[in-house]
Amino acid sequence: MAEKTHESKKTIPPYMKALSGSLGGVMEACCLQPIDVIKTRLQLDRSGSYKGIIHCGTTITRNEGVRALWKGLTPFATHLTLKYALRMGSNAVLQSAFKDSQTGNLSHHGRLLSGFGAGVLEALVIVTPFEVVKIRLQQQKGLSPELLKYKGPLHCARMIIREEGMLGLWAGAAPTVMRNGTNQAAMFTAKNAFDGLLWERHEGDGKLIQPWQSMISGFLAGTAGPVCTGPFDVVKTRLMAQSRSGGELKYKGMLHAIKTIYVEEGLLTLWKGLLPRLMRIPPGQAIMWAVADQITGFYERRYMKNASL
Repeated sequence: MAEKTHESKKTIPPYMKALSGSLGGVMEACCLQPIDVIKTRLQLDRSGSYKGIIHCGTTITRNEGVRALWKGLTPFATHLTLKYALRMGSNAVLQSAFKDSQTGNLSHHGRLLSGFGAGVLEALVIVTPFEVVKIRLQQQKGLSPELLKYKGPLHCARMIIREEGMLGLWAGAAPTVMRNGTNQAAMFTAKNAFDGLLWERHEGDGKLIQPWQSMISGFLAGTAGPVCTGPFDVVKTRLMAQSRSGGELKYKGMLHAIKTIYVEEGLLTLWKGLLPRLMRIPPGQAIMWAVADQITGFYERRYMKNASL
């Protein structure tokens, strides 16, 4: 009997987790792209041109038009769709591998390691090359194609490969791995904890929480990562933005960049863009989980519950 109970609480298949994450990513990208553009411009601003989030947004709109706030949307949406599919799917696979073979339970350490592994995988396979293209597009000012070096995502990728080699698309990979690994370890663990604490919902129990409940859990789970990984995000952006075709590089790597930024611009610069990250990531997680939980919750109730009868 106990064996049947264990079977009825099997986790959702990785492909369903991947599908739910990708659909949530599309919705997140469309809603929050302007915040990401502002965050990138603030992190790349060394001269103090922008006085804050609102000033940055209004300056971009006034000088470049409203459409400039959605610069890089195509690579951003594609990157989020693929990233969440890989993140959610690989996390499900890793969690299954870390579960106790006798009880089917997943320890806190197993959940953390699954999240970290999923973050590392998405950083290397998806996030780094897409963010390099996105950041190169976002740092360009103006909308006239003839005045821009990069005409679009594919042209940008081809130019980087031609001028800097294939590895140019993986500039800033080290801080991206550290940022994403830490973020996902914290996020998956916190989301599970908040679901149980606030809504008494546990994976496999067939309970479908409302979208607003998923949004609260996702929002809270998405707050810790940006604070902890701020320096990695700033360094990642700086490394990705610098072109290898322009001569000697200012930043030689992750540690050198951290040291250089600290010496030249001060400690707080390593958390530059934190507020727009907090304006983007927790709401982004709220939107993504609201979509993902509805899809996986429907699957649980429709298929897993029926299979256990």
